Amino acid sequence: MIEVKNLTKSYIHKGEKITVFKNLSFTIETGESVAILGRNGAGKSSLLRIIGGIDLPDYGTVKTDRSMSWPVGLKGGFQGSLTGRENIVFISKMFYGNNSKKIKEIVRFVKDFAEIGLYFDKPFKSYSTGMRARLTFGASMAFDFDVYLIDEVSAAGDVGFREKCKAQLEEKLNKSDFLMVNHNLWSLKPVCNRAFVLDQGELFQYDNVPDAIQFHKETLGNNSSTIGKNKNELNRNKKGRKKDWKKSINNKSKFLKNENLLTKRRGNL
Repeated sequence: MIEVKNLTKSYIHKGEKITVFKNLSFTIETGESVAILGRNGAGKSSLLRIIGGIDLPDYGTVKTDRSMSWPVGLKGGFQGSLTGRENIVFISKMFYGNNSKKIKEIVRFVKDFAEIGLYFDKPFKSYSTGMRARLTFGASMAFDFDVYLIDEVSAAGDVGFREKCKAQLEEKLNKSDFLMVNHNLWSLKPVCNRAFVLDQGELFQYDNVPDAIQFHKETLGNNSSTIGKNKNELNRNKKGRKKDWKKSINNKSKFLKNENLLTKRRGNL
């Protein structure tokens, strides 16, 4: 079980405090896979990182009796000057100490899965984006967890690699649960049996994915239309100010012309 209570996260941007979400509370039972929906910047990735222990909240607690992965495909933990092989050995030792047999199994799995050839023994910083996606996803799948945190990983790599990822995730789903973020909304439906929608700092819980997707689309539509209205209103105000400015100039011009005429008439008198 994963139990979250009063979770709040904010950050400082240009001297201003921005609250991502506030006082989130929910429980995820063992056997439940949950989709997390929300617009860009709603806090989906922040929530995953906090649950996974990679980031800290302002306040609130996350309690669990289950083992959780780092966000699948996370590139931040890889050291650029180490080779792909050396990075995988380093991670493996964190889990298995000096168990050389287990470490070799992990290295072999990641090498075969990533399929990056000679680059497996070259520095990670020399990898292309696609190579990094292959290696980091392979590393995530090499270890067994009760819960996998999945953040848009299915969008990485070429078509063949995405199919390979999909097959691997389906295999993991047979014995593990997922907390999953994906903008390809309908790909969440066959995987998740519950859904959360993050909107304007609040969390809305749904017992099925289609209802959550419908609500998510409605919130997107409402906010985008409101933004559109505000933009149109702003443009109208700008046009109004421009007309007032032109009117003011015209009035001043007429006033100056009248002043010049009066001056000439006084001179003639």
